[in-house]
Amino acid sequence: MLVQQHRRRGGAFAVAAVVLAVATGGCSGGGGAVAGDRRGGGIDDVRKAADVLAEAGSSKARTSMEMATGGTRVTIRGEGGYDFKRRTGQLTVVLPKDPAGADEHRPITELLAPGALYMKNRGAGVPADKWVRVDTTTLEDGNLVTGGATDPLAAAELLRGAREVTYVGDEQLAGTRVRHYRGTTDIAQAARVAEPHARASLAAAAKGFAKDIVPFDAYLDDAGRLLKVRHRFSFTNESGAVAVTSTTLLYDFGTPVVVRLPDERDIYAGEIRA
Repeated sequence: MLVQQHRRRGGAFAVAAVVLAVATGGCSGGGGAVAGDRRGGGIDDVRKAADVLAEAGSSKARTSMEMATGGTRVTIRGEGGYDFKRRTGQLTVVLPKDPAGADEHRPITELLAPGALYMKNRGAGVPADKWVRVDTTTLEDGNLVTGGATDPLAAAELLRGAREVTYVGDEQLAGTRVRHYRGTTDIAQAARVAEPHARASLAAAAKGFAKDIVPFDAYLDDAGRLLKVRHRFSFTNESGAVAVTSTTLLYDFGTPVVVRLPDERDIYAGEIRA
């Protein structure tokens, strides 16, 4: 399936300089749905993945975001947990090592909440004991790629716009049988039918990308829970074409996840260097 090339309406789309810009360090380098094999379910199972996660309550999470541009390829990894009922999560995001192999950046702690991304150890002039708060509804990508990890619940909400879904077959994922689906999702459609907590951020993404169609692979267990999802985003900026593959893994469902959002006094209010 071809990856769509995206340009921001009204100018070049630039990934907001929050995490991805730190990681790269400036280096260059509409169709009808197909239900598929009914033994594996169909498009409805994919579209309701976010609802099933809310019923599951919580889980541990691992994320991977690979960005390729100008001959340079970097991978940002995250690990933590998500409470799908409270719609909050916490990830420790590890940025790539420098070319010599040494750790170049400290891990960033990210707190995920409806309409907001909080980051600690952001660097770029931010005191070590302060958090940075980003309003994800103002980001051109709705924080689908900006934070270096797609919010796990946002990744599931994005599937509400699924279309042209095919059932690939049954596979094994960490010892669990899963149903593998492949298709595309429409960001604008997902924004229209998403739960209220996700609509504004997805609507921002729909405006930020000139083309709303995003290819995906989704893996559901027998209970309909989303164990793995991979989205393929693509756009252009001043440096040329940028391809981003965002993968989210969910496991150990029911694990308690406690997220405490920062007090206002702990949020940095000064200027942030890109």
